[in-house]
Amino acid sequence: MDKISTNGAAAGQAQMIADMAKLRAQATGSRIDPAGTLSQTASLSTPSFGSVLDQAIRHVDNLQHAAADRQRAVDMGTSDDLTGAMLESQKASVAFSAMMQVRNKLTTAFDEVMNISI
Repeated sequence: MDKISTNGAAAGQAQMIADMAKLRAQATGSRIDPAGTLSQTASLSTPSFGSVLDQAIRHVDNLQHAAADRQRAVDMGTSDDLTGAMLESQKASVAFSAMMQVRNKLTTAFDEVMNISI
């Protein structure tokens, strides 16, 4: 390997390690210092459950709209990418099924909490 590609690989590796440290900090609720070290004393503000759920629903909706747009383009003859349309359709279907399973689990958990006697 020449010197330029070695430096590029090292920079890419350093960036990947920094990204992994940020993700670990978010997962554990700790904060990253400007120096790049983890600090367990201050926690990041975590998003609310409602905002995470809303974001997931919007993502599924976007996938469904993208699949519908691709299917419409194939139906109208403006696109011949049938494979891409089918892939988008399957992604939207899997995402919707997963969302429905999460909804069912939440409904079951809510019912169990409501049936707890105090």
